[in-house]
Amino acid sequence: MERRSFLAGLAALPAVAPAAGRLPIKKALYISMLPRDLSYADRFKMARDTGFEEMEVGTTPDQKEAEEIRKAAQAAGVRIHSVMNQAHWKFPLSSADPSVVAESIKGMEASLRNARFWGADTVLLVPAVVNPETSYRDALTRSRENIRKLLPLAQELKVVIALENVSNKFLLSPVEFADYVDGFRSPWVRAYFDVGNIIPYGFPQDWIRTLGSRIAKLHLKDCSVRKNQISYVALREGDVNWRAVYEALAETGFSGTATCELAAGDEAYLRDVSQRVDMILAGTA
Repeated sequence: MERRSFLAGLAALPAVAPAAGRLPIKKALYISMLPRDLSYADRFKMARDTGFEEMEVGTTPDQKEAEEIRKAAQAAGVRIHSVMNQAHWKFPLSSADPSVVAESIKGMEASLRNARFWGADTVLLVPAVVNPETSYRDALTRSRENIRKLLPLAQELKVVIALENVSNKFLLSPVEFADYVDGFRSPWVRAYFDVGNIIPYGFPQDWIRTLGSRIAKLHLKDCSVRKNQISYVALREGDVNWRAVYEALAETGFSGTATCELAAGDEAYLRDVSQRVDMILAGTA
């Protein structure tokens, strides 16, 4: 067959779509989504029974409580995969006040030690907060300096510091976020990408492709912006293009954990959330 005829024959063939299938991503939820009137044992059991494999837990300085949480996770067979640091809003690393930064460092150290104790591999950190007292430039400089102070402990404990994009007026483009993470030149600093938080000023699929392998973990939430009013809504009912997110995650090969960070609810509510996540991960959203 002549080359021209062969190429013409190829062009006539129907396009082959990429193989569909569920993404190899584990489902998790943040512990605050579970009823607070239940014991830790019952909360972890409910998480498992409603289809969640893993859990994210907040910083817990009290060792007795931390032990109770660990036992509950083990009994339910639900892995604690991440710790949400609790000190970064009240005590931001970008503050000009050394006493505030000291409290922030202390909180992160507690979070890192919680992670090691529970077998988690990441701690979520809001790296800086830009406000009338802290300029963007100062937030960059101070947060870099203070996060570097935490790297020896992160390396010692083998826990990644995962930086989250939130409403902190900081790291407002995916290119800047990627450069910020790369600037640490450390495998112990990566990104904790929140899909819903990006909607007011970007497109999650763009951020996912730009951040790529820098992403350690995902937060799942949906967001709706109407007449400059931002509201967080049920998964698949906001402005997130979940099919585009699915395709971006498939292209970048993300295979970590996706944690729902939504309102609390009962067992029926959690089952509904779990089913919505299944649809997202299967590309049917």
